[in-house]
Amino acid sequence: MGRAFVYVIVGGGVAAGYAAHEFVKRGVSHGELCIISEEPVAPYERPALSKGYLLPEGIELILRTRVKSADVRRKTLLTGTGETISYKYLIVATGARALRLEEFGVNGSDAANVCYLRDLADADRLVNVMQSCPGGNAVVIGGGYIGMECAASLVINKLNVTMVFPDAHCMARLFTPKIASYYEEFYQCKGVKFVKGTVLTSFDFNSDGTVTAVNLKNGIKLPADIVVVGIRIRPNTTLFEGQLTMEKGGIKVNAKMQSSNSSVFAIGDVAAFPIKLVGETRRLEHVDAARKSARHAVAAIMEPEKTGEIDYLPFFYSRVFTLSWQFYGDNAGEVIHFGDFYGNTFGAYWIHKGHLVGCFLEGGTKEQYEAIARAIRVKPRIEDLRRASEARFGICIVFEAQTSN
Repeated sequence: MGRAFVYVIVGGGVAAGYAAHEFVKRGVSHGELCIISEEPVAPYERPALSKGYLLPEGIELILRTRVKSADVRRKTLLTGTGETISYKYLIVATGARALRLEEFGVNGSDAANVCYLRDLADADRLVNVMQSCPGGNAVVIGGGYIGMECAASLVINKLNVTMVFPDAHCMARLFTPKIASYYEEFYQCKGVKFVKGTVLTSFDFNSDGTVTAVNLKNGIKLPADIVVVGIRIRPNTTLFEGQLTMEKGGIKVNAKMQSSNSSVFAIGDVAAFPIKLVGETRRLEHVDAARKSARHAVAAIMEPEKTGEIDYLPFFYSRVFTLSWQFYGDNAGEVIHFGDFYGNTFGAYWIHKGHLVGCFLEGGTKEQYEAIARAIRVKPRIEDLRRASEARFGICIVFEAQTSN
């Protein structure tokens, strides 16, 4: 027993939702497209974890359903209910899963007050636990996106927040020490404490299995009414391992988001695709890449002759408290800071092999952010590093570089 569709999307997050929208915009017929998702709800805007669903009408939804196996040669999927779904084109939008503490040798993920944040159910659970301990102690494990954004939300909700991470500073994959120092000081002024350079080793529990304290490798014990874990993610590729080419932990695709099997496309967190700016294949864990890779994949499927190669400019952003930053490009090479690190507008740009390749800006205007994006796409040559480093306001360098090319 089974069903057949022209287009099948596996996954229920941002990438799946934007792919579905793009199919509808391009005239997909009723009954041609289905989405298979383990989640009980239609695709939604995951960054805000809101109920602003992305699903248009006329799409078959197969929810609360796990895909048990895939056969890309036969173009079939077998669901956990025993149904076979066949397709002409498959879009893999399975995203990634949050790594569990048990994978690092720490037990306790199933405790009632230990929370992760990856989907709507996680968000609802986190809110319920947070509301159950007003004025309590929150420990956030991890210093990346999830850690920083959850810490801000928790302290806004009047909890006493401590962040724990092994790196020397927060957002270590992107922030320089100087940039990180600004945000850490801002968070500290809001009441957030930092314990850096160490990791969680175990929990203390009460008689009903609820966590009461967090034990760290450096010997510190932190009281805890709620623990939020945001340590890393891992792409969901299991269904396709041994069938599709893998790279950078994800499914390798070409510049049309097409995998090693011509009928299978991959988008979002799970896709490793070529980035022209840096001349290499990368897997990008950000909502902007999910949205744009989804649109490009659908265009390549429905109008292959009119669709060129994806030319994605890496873009990351975050908004917490009154802060708002954007980053474009690559943080490789020599870094030069600019602006007022005691004020509201500052940033950094990266020069690699004599070219501007990346820029970070906090507190910029819409026009400044747009100028940065245009400049990084051009990768202008920077002749005078001394002058660049002495500039009173580095965004001027970006404008000059942009207009000189």
